[in-house]
Amino acid sequence: MSIVIGGMIGLGKTSVADTLNAHFQRSGIESKVFYETVDNNPILPLYYELTPEELDARRIPFLLQLFFLNKRFKTVKDCVSWKDPIYTIQDRSIYEDWYFAYVNKNLGRISDLEFRIYEELVENMMEELNELPKKAPDLMVYLKGSFDTVIDRIMARGRSFEINPELKEYYFEVWKGYDEWVINNYNASDVLIIDMDHTDVVKRPEDAQRVCREVDERLKEILNISKAHIG
Repeated sequence: MSIVIGGMIGLGKTSVADTLNAHFQRSGIESKVFYETVDNNPILPLYYELTPEELDARRIPFLLQLFFLNKRFKTVKDCVSWKDPIYTIQDRSIYEDWYFAYVNKNLGRISDLEFRIYEELVENMMEELNELPKKAPDLMVYLKGSFDTVIDRIMARGRSFEINPELKEYYFEVWKGYDEWVINNYNASDVLIIDMDHTDVVKRPEDAQRVCREVDERLKEILNISKAHIG
């Protein structure tokens, strides 16, 4: 089974991924988490810290999207190499990368030409993935939250390059269309929505247990449907 954890910056994707990984292993299921590249990403701090003029001159937003797309493409290939019954958990999906590129285009940080090149590259990558036995996840666990929750969580985790007050407008631009994109455009897998306004898997064990239970139930439904189709 392949699971991706999706959602807005700061809402707790890594914490949920770690929670599910620990739960599966306690249940006797071998699992592996594939984390988003943040700490070893040389471009991300520049994206948050440079002035708009510097960003534009150095084409950092476009470079950052290419960096993430390349890493995510490798992650998908790595996940496929871990075959059932091992569960793989991805910290964000390759499908969401397109949404971030789209937002940056709308903000004028990525040009129309760059976005067209980006989309062509994505299309070529997906054609390559089509040759693999199974590229799409079985389930997206989508973390949904209010903008206040997003900002509170970003501030709480304290990554220095993320807490510049001037970034609030950017966070809002990403946040305001995220739910709509998942509901209306994402169709690679089933989606389980977790309300992060009322969920904290780190501080409240009962929340962690509930999330694990909901994921187990949805995966069971997916397996049953799959077996029925095979039968």
